[in-house]
Amino acid sequence: MRRLYTLLLYLLLPYALFHLAWRGRKQPSYLQHIGERFGFYGKRPRQPLIWLHTVSVGETRAAASLVNALLERYPDHRILLTHMTPTGREAGEALYGERVLRCYLPYDFPWAVRRFLRHFKPAVGLLMETEIWFNLIGECRTAKVPLLLINARLSEKSRKKFAKAPALTREALSGLAAIAAQTRADAGRFKKLGAPSVEIMGNLKFDITPPEKMVKRGKALRIDFGTTRPAFLAASTREGEEALLLDALPQFTTPNLLFVIVPRHPQRFNEVAQLLEARRISFQRRSENRPIPPHIKVVLGDNMGELFAYYAACDLAYIGGSLLPLGGQNLIEAASVGTPILIGPHTFNFSEASELAIQAGAALRVQDAAELAKTATRLLADPSSLSAMSQAGRAFSQHHRGATARLMALISTYLV
Repeated sequence: MRRLYTLLLYLLLPYALFHLAWRGRKQPSYLQHIGERFGFYGKRPRQPLIWLHTVSVGETRAAASLVNALLERYPDHRILLTHMTPTGREAGEALYGERVLRCYLPYDFPWAVRRFLRHFKPAVGLLMETEIWFNLIGECRTAKVPLLLINARLSEKSRKKFAKAPALTREALSGLAAIAAQTRADAGRFKKLGAPSVEIMGNLKFDITPPEKMVKRGKALRIDFGTTRPAFLAASTREGEEALLLDALPQFTTPNLLFVIVPRHPQRFNEVAQLLEARRISFQRRSENRPIPPHIKVVLGDNMGELFAYYAACDLAYIGGSLLPLGGQNLIEAASVGTPILIGPHTFNFSEASELAIQAGAALRVQDAAELAKTATRLLADPSSLSAMSQAGRAFSQHHRGATARLMALISTYLV
């Protein structure tokens, strides 16, 4: 089965190269370090390596508490972060600087993976969330590199996809040294796919501490927005959502409201600007870095790495990816700074965290953009409700901390 999978990869190779070229038109960083995607790297460090794979921005930020703990406990090791996207790589540089090494994980061709493993010789490998790559797992097993799937999550939709190749999936899950699932539901879905052993260790994202630098920047942003002006944040919005939100903008009837939109992917900043221009909505880019005049209705958040600052600066936040069937985005960061939260109906990628936040009183669910506008307008006129949701969010995020310590105990068994 793995041979058939590898053959399919070879057939898809022209598409992968076309994808890099296409993405490179709008984001030239996709055309950098292409050799790394096929297992070609520069000089290897002399220290033993702990390898952590964080695909893109979300996983890179979620791993912050773990990376810092590993750096502190294993000072004689180097941390190698691998990514699949330029934005993930840039987030790693912004968060950790020269304290860690960074490169792209190669595509899942056996020979490319073998080159990666021979070059870096990691003492242990850590895959974040749902990164199940069949050849990678098989080659790590052959090379006797213990490979752990940590902060593991698996939606029912993803489980059904993996279930279409049961033998291949069982082989891969059996090749992992350990699976540390976020929730009981995630663990159950991994077991249904044939995972021999799964431990429940919680979600690393709860262990993120809001960076003091971003909290201060949020206070400065609030001054730029206007301290008496209500500010509503649409955070990590995905393709198609901005149009829904802008069409519903007249239904946000809060007087003098400032609407802040932060698209999830930086390559879409200009696209969202064009949507605003087409609707003749007065807006200002955050990258202009100046106070917001009273006539501006929308701020376009087009700076990378400032999401905590936006949460700290706004009165209420909608978490993107949930009005359309895209699975939602992480709401824990908003809760950790006490920002009241609204989410749409589609949160299958963060189902348990979303339900727990609702139960805790930190979040409310809406069914569409019209209900979002109505609920936001009601809450912004009710400071006591916003205050209660803010306190509930902080308590919710604190209550579920501890995944980092549990994962460190697990990882230590493979670093003797």
